[in-house]
Amino acid sequence: MPALHLYHRMRRGLVVSLAAVLLAFTGLVAFGGISHAAAQAPCDIYAAGGTPCVAAHSTTRALFASYNGPLYQVQRASDSALQNIGVLSAGGVADAAAQDAFCAGTTCTITRLYDQSGGGNTLVYQGPGGTGGADTAATATTEALTVGGQKAYALYINPGNSYWANGSGVPTGSSPEGEYMVTSGTHVNKGCCFDYGNTETDHKADGNGAMDAINFSTECWFGGCSGTGPWVQADLENGLFAGGSSAWNPGQVSETGHFVTAMLKNNGTTQLALRGANAQSGSLTKLYDGALPSGYDPMHKQGAIILGSGGDCCQTNHNASAGTFYEGAMVKGYPSDATDAAVQANIAAAGYTAGAPSTAFTPGAKLSLRATTSCCTNDYLQHDSSDDKVVVAPVTSGSTAAAKADATWIVRPGLADSNCVSFESADTSGSYLRHYAFQLHLQPNNGTSQFAADATFCPQPGNSGTGYSLQSFNYPTKYIRHYDFTGYIASNGGSNAWDSASLWAQDTTWLAAAPWS
Repeated sequence: MPALHLYHRMRRGLVVSLAAVLLAFTGLVAFGGISHAAAQAPCDIYAAGGTPCVAAHSTTRALFASYNGPLYQVQRASDSALQNIGVLSAGGVADAAAQDAFCAGTTCTITRLYDQSGGGNTLVYQGPGGTGGADTAATATTEALTVGGQKAYALYINPGNSYWANGSGVPTGSSPEGEYMVTSGTHVNKGCCFDYGNTETDHKADGNGAMDAINFSTECWFGGCSGTGPWVQADLENGLFAGGSSAWNPGQVSETGHFVTAMLKNNGTTQLALRGANAQSGSLTKLYDGALPSGYDPMHKQGAIILGSGGDCCQTNHNASAGTFYEGAMVKGYPSDATDAAVQANIAAAGYTAGAPSTAFTPGAKLSLRATTSCCTNDYLQHDSSDDKVVVAPVTSGSTAAAKADATWIVRPGLADSNCVSFESADTSGSYLRHYAFQLHLQPNNGTSQFAADATFCPQPGNSGTGYSLQSFNYPTKYIRHYDFTGYIASNGGSNAWDSASLWAQDTTWLAAAPWS
């Protein structure tokens, strides 16, 4: 048995995968870094449905197709200077490069979220130098992401961060209202209260119905909850409602994805509805649609706007909640289900993707692919010098030139689909990484369509939440994985040993490292 294979057999079986940020949809190209103005944005859809936006906030993109103003304001720590961050083009994605340039060499916080509706409902942090109070502004660079192929930043709220506006033109009393936000199921807690929506003007808990805000958290206010959340709930003051009463709503669903659409609509007198969805794809789930809770009909909304805290925060106390905000809007009137569905479709088409855009997979670039599972962080995907099998094994600065070359790949446009990639060996010209019987091999390109498909992989955000994972072009449920230190394409659970669900996410996640050769 070759020494390298013997070494693999002696080590514990594990899995690694490699991924990249590839997204293709109408009008937006992920790897090309092209930004196009939207033909229609959420607030255009709401307006067409007769429920116009009265407030619209985002750190990631314009919520009107014609909007060409600032999205948010950052302040840098080095000299307290302020900078507005706008869009790359009308209706487009945030100009993250402007933030990067302004904040280079120092830290920045997000001090304002501008109201894109023209209603003047700009959110300001609830702390000294903001709207007053005890909280601070959120750090501006905690989460970078990709929207429509472009880099953007989230408003990443930790306990002690929150935002507020006194409100102008926002529905009050029992007037009907709708709201949505795009948030994250990966950054939540049970602290009170990660809200976005209608709140009190006096920062006090003023009784049932004084608030009408979306809550997204793991907080189980009345007890009896099923599952661990997070859930889309309604903060109506004096309670977070999963449905139309203090009893647990069995229609609720935990929304655990990285990007989540959360919707609330309330006609103010008789009806409340909650919706949730994966913000990257798919349709809305009807979580609740029925009567308002007893004691909340009619509503008594006051018309201020909160983001990141409850209504009785944060003049003399601190916000206790954690959550992520990408975009959201409040509308006048009760949106139709068709309007809600169209807004969700627009959000899904926006191309939210975890992580900043990668240039690692630019055709012609060289790279090495490093495993991320804790056992194997010095191991790289490489071809075995004794046969055509592809394995993972250590490479260090002291390794031989041959070992370094075996672990170096040249990125090529996908042989079966140029939107994906193929990997040519840096030291064996014309030979490519391909799968055969689900195992990875290095073989010469024979020019067949079968070889092209087997040698094409579509980079995706890392399955473990970092790095990249490489999806098989012709077996899209399978990703490049290391198992027993041998390379495979593997699904998350299945009949083959290498499909084991144990450590699958880690074993299918890779870092695009500098090339060894």
